Amino acid sequence: MNIIEAIEDRHLFRPLFKDPETWAAWRVFLKAVFALPMDQGELEEYRRWTARQKAPGQAFNEVFAIVGRRGGKSFMAAVIACFMALFKDWGPYLAPGETAWIMVISTDRAQARNILGYIKGILQTSHMFRGMIEKDLTWEINLNNQVSIRVATCDFRTLRGYTVVAAICDELAFWRSEGAQPAQEILTALRPSLATVPGSLLLGISSPYSKTGPLYEAFRERYGQDDEEVLIWKAPTKAMNPTIKDSVIDRAMKSDYAAGKAEWQAEFREDLETFLTTEMIEAVIIPGRLELPTIEGARYRAFIDPSGGRADSFTMAIAHKEKNGGRVVLDRIEERRPPLAPQDVAKEFSEIMKSYGVRRCQGDRYAGEFTVKAFADAGITYEASKLSKSEIYLEFEPILAQGQVELLDYKKMFNELRGLERRTRSGGKDLVDHGPGCHDDVANAAAGAVVLAADSGAVHIWVGGGAGPKKEDPEKAEDKRTEEEKTEERRREIRNQLGSETVFLTSVGENLFHR
Repeated sequence: MNIIEAIEDRHLFRPLFKDPETWAAWRVFLKAVFALPMDQGELEEYRRWTARQKAPGQAFNEVFAIVGRRGGKSFMAAVIACFMALFKDWGPYLAPGETAWIMVISTDRAQARNILGYIKGILQTSHMFRGMIEKDLTWEINLNNQVSIRVATCDFRTLRGYTVVAAICDELAFWRSEGAQPAQEILTALRPSLATVPGSLLLGISSPYSKTGPLYEAFRERYGQDDEEVLIWKAPTKAMNPTIKDSVIDRAMKSDYAAGKAEWQAEFREDLETFLTTEMIEAVIIPGRLELPTIEGARYRAFIDPSGGRADSFTMAIAHKEKNGGRVVLDRIEERRPPLAPQDVAKEFSEIMKSYGVRRCQGDRYAGEFTVKAFADAGITYEASKLSKSEIYLEFEPILAQGQVELLDYKKMFNELRGLERRTRSGGKDLVDHGPGCHDDVANAAAGAVVLAADSGAVHIWVGGGAGPKKEDPEKAEDKRTEEEKTEERRREIRNQLGSETVFLTSVGENLFHR
């Protein structure tokens, strides 16, 4: 029985499709994947979304489906997984006691759980399917025909050692692992196993994203080619799911045209590019250097990326600049992962900063008064950065590119820096941020500390009425900051005596106040 016959059989997959006509394009897709006969109308549909001319002569070994958002990708991935598990006889290719694995690999646990729900729902629609289930575990289902379906997240280290007969890579364009891009590593790990089993299938099914990674590379190299082994299918949401309202798509396109084209029109984004290359980052990392002790006479700078304690890490980086205009050196990185108590982390980080002679730090300008107070209670002045995160990265890039920095050999920092993306904007500065589903807490702290230290050779002070910012000797600037701290302490004492409404007016040579 082929997959179309299974879909048309009311005892098998037919109950899954409430309105079969709305799945017409997916039927053509399935006929293409498994090289089933097509009528003339279906052949035209096939040519439209593959840019190929010849009808498939044999089932494909690899298929990449680039489909817009809400096009039905995850459900179809579950249907294909169940068909490969239930209707294919893998026994001739298995040793006694060996299991054939159907791997459904997703971007994260939430997406994996979603697909697993589809698979379990399919298996519950038929008495025959239910009777084949031996074990229903948290992330896998064992069947009585030597086949198991396993849903996993995108980590190539967990995929080795299996006899894989089908691998369905869901949302392939968005695969990340701690800021890295593991898609190629996973495909490299899967292909040898798949190659040993006739009739096996590697299916990458995803909305498009940036013009990087194996999904885009497959599209660039194979789309429109009459290749017997690899099929590229590319279609917008509306073609695969005609039930989506035009108004939904129109609103998305008006809100963010570049994102809308990717999500709904299945076009790779033109406005995104990799921010830092692997070579640039590796060139300034000192192998084996995880942390540096304090150096007498060095002036350290600290940058904080705070966290509320639930989702993001609370991170800190400390850096200094070598004397005589030398390189910037990243000395220390600290990360505390959630769940955490922000007040406790602020206190711990403050003690570390003090050991480097740091009494002031900078950090995320959106941290709020809670963060300022938490550090103040621990004896550290927290100042909101004048630069946005994106601006920090843009300042960090030339320092990195020119080799004017030494970074620690900190894997998570490397992965997060490598995962940064630059988004071009017309009429303004580019935006730099992490990709979807990723984090950059460590990278942000490290880049912030480096940028602060790089600028520590001269402190810019606005003196007013003249030609703009002038430079002041760093040691004098440090003395001035000490006097300012004393002044602020005196003002707090006055407010305690006279009331919080006290307003200070600064005049030449004196401080005045009134209520």
